[in-house]
Amino acid sequence: MDGDGDGDGNGYYSICPICYQEVPSQDIHRHANDHFAEEEISRDLEFAQQIQLPPPLLVDTAMHCQTNFFESHNHHQSGSSSRDTATRTAACEQENDVDGKFCSLISLQTKETFYRVEGGLMPLLKNCLASESESQNVTSILSGYVDHFQSREWEDVGWGCGWRNIQMLSSHLITQRQEARDVLYGGTGFVPDIASLQRWLEFAWELGFDTQGSNDFDREIYGKRNWIGTTECAALLRSFGLRAMIVDFCSQGTRFASSTSALNHGKMASKQIDGNGKLAKVYGPMDRYLSRRDNSISHEASTGCGDSTYSSAPGGKVIMDWVWSYFSDNNSTKPGSRRVVLSEKAPLYFQHDGHSRTIVGIQAKFPSNGIHQYNLLILDPAHRTEDLEKFLKQNVGWQKLIKRGIHTLKKPQYQLCFIEPGIASGEEIDRLKVLCGIHFEV
Repeated sequence: MDGDGDGDGNGYYSICPICYQEVPSQDIHRHANDHFAEEEISRDLEFAQQIQLPPPLLVDTAMHCQTNFFESHNHHQSGSSSRDTATRTAACEQENDVDGKFCSLISLQTKETFYRVEGGLMPLLKNCLASESESQNVTSILSGYVDHFQSREWEDVGWGCGWRNIQMLSSHLITQRQEARDVLYGGTGFVPDIASLQRWLEFAWELGFDTQGSNDFDREIYGKRNWIGTTECAALLRSFGLRAMIVDFCSQGTRFASSTSALNHGKMASKQIDGNGKLAKVYGPMDRYLSRRDNSISHEASTGCGDSTYSSAPGGKVIMDWVWSYFSDNNSTKPGSRRVVLSEKAPLYFQHDGHSRTIVGIQAKFPSNGIHQYNLLILDPAHRTEDLEKFLKQNVGWQKLIKRGIHTLKKPQYQLCFIEPGIASGEEIDRLKVLCGIHFEV
């Protein structure tokens, strides 16, 4: 826009389209170009500043390491007035070592790659179960979200099922529980690969979680193909403050030998009744619940599922009743409601001799004879995720891969690992270092 002038070019003015200032018409092009030059300089300066900084994740992680990790594990000790100067100095050095290792593990870990089902696997399963409930008197309860992680022939077939189940549990916890997402694996928000999980387990042992169990591996598992079980799962998750609990189901006349038995390698071991008809003595940090006859559930490790009558019921029924009570929260889901319910409960790590799987829910049928019939709903690392997706989308053949009835529970011993809500800190962390939980004789 031109203003009044004398016609010789010196008296005409134009409005700058960038800053809306009046500028002599003869200078308008230079003035406008100067704006673009300034913008480029500003962008270049901002980019230079960005590349001089560490990645945002590492910055946040370092702050988290220094302010949260060691404090949450040990703050009840650091405030003790009885410590002398030397002890306090040693504690500070330990803090630096632990926090440094913690930050290093975060930066070294790798996100697991896996076949991701579009829209999620659990909604597909929910739809299939819902179609069954229309024609049958059944109720199904599912964990809200779980990714399936399969064992790969070139990586972990034959030994990696335990790690894959930890990944499935982690996928739920990271997605469904914000408090767990904030602490698991340094708050990165993703599920690490097996090698990274092995490093985290070694770190848990270094912190004192399941010390006796760690001795079975000489405290080293990174890069190895050792089988793992519920105790390793619990130790790893507990090291982040998660309340991971273990439940044992043993046939009458058998006992888990100890936390250092072959159970820690994903196998099961037992001690038979001796010649006098008495249970052989067992040793280890889990003895206080593995060897007791009382099937009551302590407050510290309870989901409200305990019932002393479980001890006299057939083994498979005890497991089914416990899992139903766990997912239904005892009373929140009424039998025979003909529906599919999404539970806030986390999946269950399900261990038996030689293999482990993940229980993501349970289905209950209520026939006219009044005898409840249960099917565990499981995800098996040995199955291909693409096969699960295919059969669920077609609503054909998926039952053989996912449903497990009471007739399949033929092993003399089983273990479950479940995660209670909340995050532990302070003195509770120390209590979690000793693995103890619940035992049922069936």
